[in-house]
Amino acid sequence: MWHWRVFASYERAGDTLIVVESMKMGITVISSSPAEKYCRRPLLFIGGTRMLFAGIAVSAVLFGILCGSSALAQGYPNKSVRFIVPFPPGGANDIIARLLGAKLTELMGKSFVIDNRGGANSIIGCELTAKATPDGYTVLIVPGGHAINPSIYKKLPYDTLRDFSPVSLIGSGAYVLVTNLDLPVRTSADLISLAKSKPNEIDFGSAGIGNITHLAGELFNLMAGTRLGHVPYKGGGPAVTDLLAGRISVYFSTVALAASYVRAGRLKAIGVTTGKRVSILPNLPTIAESGLPGYEVNGWYGLLAPARTPASIIGRLNAEVRQAVQSPEVKDKLSALGVEAVGSSSAEFEQLIKADVVKWRKVIRQLNITAE
Repeated sequence: MWHWRVFASYERAGDTLIVVESMKMGITVISSSPAEKYCRRPLLFIGGTRMLFAGIAVSAVLFGILCGSSALAQGYPNKSVRFIVPFPPGGANDIIARLLGAKLTELMGKSFVIDNRGGANSIIGCELTAKATPDGYTVLIVPGGHAINPSIYKKLPYDTLRDFSPVSLIGSGAYVLVTNLDLPVRTSADLISLAKSKPNEIDFGSAGIGNITHLAGELFNLMAGTRLGHVPYKGGGPAVTDLLAGRISVYFSTVALAASYVRAGRLKAIGVTTGKRVSILPNLPTIAESGLPGYEVNGWYGLLAPARTPASIIGRLNAEVRQAVQSPEVKDKLSALGVEAVGSSSAEFEQLIKADVVKWRKVIRQLNITAE
């Protein structure tokens, strides 16, 4: 009689893969649907405990797991969802979270309540999410800087890769180099020339140490041979407030945050950080075009849940987020913020985070940036 050993299972975006090993046929991976495929007599490992089930029994166990997971998704959500924004109100993450939260509320029938938990370069909000009950009622928006923090901070109160369940990449977008009106520059070349004549006298702000807005400035210094001073803030909103007041001179802002101030003539836009121009500011050159060839920094925004959130709920959230960001009204509003709507699979977003952790680790080591 055939015997099968189930030695691993993997859940992602509503799908369950059961990895089984036949005593005669080697390793096979079979899909979770339909559950009748599992009518074998396996040696099953659950939570490290070895159990021998008759074929009908293990089939019932697996069928129960699958049905229970499906039932969770069908009944979700039955109350409001806490939507953590790890930055203060007013910044790009806050703006995008509120836009997405409103659409998810419409699609899913329960409120997605924004909870701003700014500070420590998103660490406070991320820790709250990592330690939250993994039931689908806490979600978190993160920027690309989420993949940078592991290389900046010697010790985080969570593991960037293990303590979260990726839901979906929301979108990707450019940053824009802006200055206050008093700084006598119009191009990247102008800024480079002025900064070289006044080393350490011109300050740039950031949304926090190790944030992409910080690394964008340090990369500018590295490539241009300048020494712009760094002033970290607890988010983009406070940094722009001080930029408008003249307390700092330069900021590498999200387009979402800076565009309205640029259009109103309250800030000067010098260039976008991406390799090509953006549709919301079509006449604004890239930083590479206007004086610093080869310079390029891209950003993204994504949605996470606590690790061990049921796969069926991650799958439901993923489907709704993808529908939300591709809806004409949300897509157009994201575009107006300089963000290109994406809506990826959970697995694709997970791979992006892993790749960015590796990429930025190399850059940070070169720049020798650390934070306590």
